[in-house]
Amino acid sequence: MTTPTPITLVIGSFRSEFARYRHLAEGAAGQVSWEGLRRTADPAINSIAVVMKHIAGNLRSRWTDPFTTDGEKPWRDRDREFIDEFADRASLDAWWKAGWEAIEGVLVGVSDSDLPRTLLIRGEPHTLALALARSLAHTSYHCGQVVLLSRHAAAMDGAPWQTLTIPRGGSAAFNAGIRGVQ
Repeated sequence: MTTPTPITLVIGSFRSEFARYRHLAEGAAGQVSWEGLRRTADPAINSIAVVMKHIAGNLRSRWTDPFTTDGEKPWRDRDREFIDEFADRASLDAWWKAGWEAIEGVLVGVSDSDLPRTLLIRGEPHTLALALARSLAHTSYHCGQVVLLSRHAAAMDGAPWQTLTIPRGGSAAFNAGIRGVQ
């Protein structure tokens, strides 16, 4: 007898959207020099590296043992996430990867039947569905910042930019392509 496959229509959607935003942020940051990742447009604006550090810190805290520990871990130092302390790009990449591994690990281990399960974030009960929706909104907001700041940093450096989505003026061609029209 085979075990039925758990239904993951909603979880699969979350998995897909988190992956899409990760891909956008990585595609953007990958086009920027190490110096550009650390540069700020203004002293009150976070660098790309700092935004990436915050995204990863938030994901790691929220999604490490989410059903047995509060999502705001005692080891998380949120304020320190806004300080650029990276020695090199490899250390930033390692921090970034650890955050994404936390959410991705949860998403492969749950199914739609887990969506009503309760977890805590800062002592406040959330369903898994709500926690995922909030996390995706938070993550996509900051990934958008990474893309915008990366595009700006590349322009400041005079570096070429590879568009990550449909390029300006390219909608008709894109739409024709997906409809199979030549």
